[in-house]
Amino acid sequence: MIYSDNDTIAAVSTPAGSGGIAIIRLSGQDAFSVADKIICGSKSGVLSAFVTEMGDHTIAHGFIFDPDSRSADGRAELIDECLVSKMAAPKTYTTENIVEINSHGGYSVVNKTLELLLKAGARAAEPGEFTKRAFLGGRIDLSSAEAVMDVISAKTDNSRRAAVSGLSGRIGREISDICAALTGAMAGIDVSIEYPEYEFDEAVGSDALTVLDERIRQLKKLSSTYSQGKIAKEGIRMVLAGSPNAGKSTLMNLFCGTDRSIVTDVPGTTRDLIEEQLQLFGFPVTITDTAGLRSTADIVEKIGVDRAKDAAGGADLLLYVIDADSPSFPEATEGPAYGKIIYVINKTDLRSDVSSIVDQLPEGAAVAAVSALTGEGVEELFDQIKGMFLLGSFDFTNETVITSKRHKQLIDEACSLLELSLESSKKGMPLDLVAEDLRLATEKLCEILGKNISDEVIDSIFQRFCVGK
Repeated sequence: MIYSDNDTIAAVSTPAGSGGIAIIRLSGQDAFSVADKIICGSKSGVLSAFVTEMGDHTIAHGFIFDPDSRSADGRAELIDECLVSKMAAPKTYTTENIVEINSHGGYSVVNKTLELLLKAGARAAEPGEFTKRAFLGGRIDLSSAEAVMDVISAKTDNSRRAAVSGLSGRIGREISDICAALTGAMAGIDVSIEYPEYEFDEAVGSDALTVLDERIRQLKKLSSTYSQGKIAKEGIRMVLAGSPNAGKSTLMNLFCGTDRSIVTDVPGTTRDLIEEQLQLFGFPVTITDTAGLRSTADIVEKIGVDRAKDAAGGADLLLYVIDADSPSFPEATEGPAYGKIIYVINKTDLRSDVSSIVDQLPEGAAVAAVSALTGEGVEELFDQIKGMFLLGSFDFTNETVITSKRHKQLIDEACSLLELSLESSKKGMPLDLVAEDLRLATEKLCEILGKNISDEVIDSIFQRFCVGK
């Protein structure tokens, strides 16, 4: 089915399930008249122009009725009592007329209200369509629109601060400023190309060099924030691996602050992946306990070992746990070809001198000596993790940070094109060649803001949103 951006759309904007209150949102040119078909200001059930006659940006007490279901006396069936918010275009989230119905949050009430709105002339909103309309209406640029879901899914204060960097328009403003500077440089070059008889090349070329050099540095700095932005947004995937009985599960429980993994003296107790979400230094962390790495004829344990290796291969940080009292590290000496690794020598309560074990590890490897049982050395392990990922080194409140892989890719591509343009300018090549790379770089940056971008890309971005936002 082909939908029009002029349709009036409706969706439930609060999470599914029962709750004290639910919000059903309407947006579109006919939002007020659609709401009038099911809401009135009294229990009489006489539907008229209740919402239409409300003041702009006001809230009123009302009642939801089913106009197609009548009692014996001819009155419409009462569905629920509600509060109705009316917001007239263009000063709304979508820049369109908006009605928000605050009903009781029972499953039946919410679904019945949405059903009535759809019968009254609205259509069901697609994922992210409210925010998409805010973008299409020019209230926000695409970078701010993308940040909306980051704010919704933020699990920590740093996640929220990183998302707000985009939502507030900080990224968009910085990219817009860079685009304006590059456009100005292109304008000067175009004048020189258009009027070669005035011999502007030297002055224009000098100005272009200055602009390009400054903006390349600015873009590289912006690109460098992605590593911290990605951690704030997605967190760190940390995996515990090592030989059986090295103390991985005890260490897992220490990190989690609870008995998440079963701990016994029997080697091979953990056979499947055990995963837990937690916060570390204000960042989201997914920690995974795994089966001990060893050769085994037990088919179930072998599946667990294979899963452990797969998990380790996808880790941002691998904590390879070694038993200090009975060291065995058949795979540790080679080091993984993935992520970062800290060799955790555990059970120092049984053996405090671990120098001989350290000597068998890869040269320059990160090593932590701990006792997961007593907690000794764990703070030092935390400090290593913090330093390895530079956690706490970035001011998410006051600095612009990139959290989107799409933005990172476009910035890096634009930077490469600007470097080509700069090199061409330094070599004294024709200005039209300098201008072409400059133009392509500007187009890449404009894509971050949602300009010169295909409908397919826009749709793919908003399809990742939840319905009702």
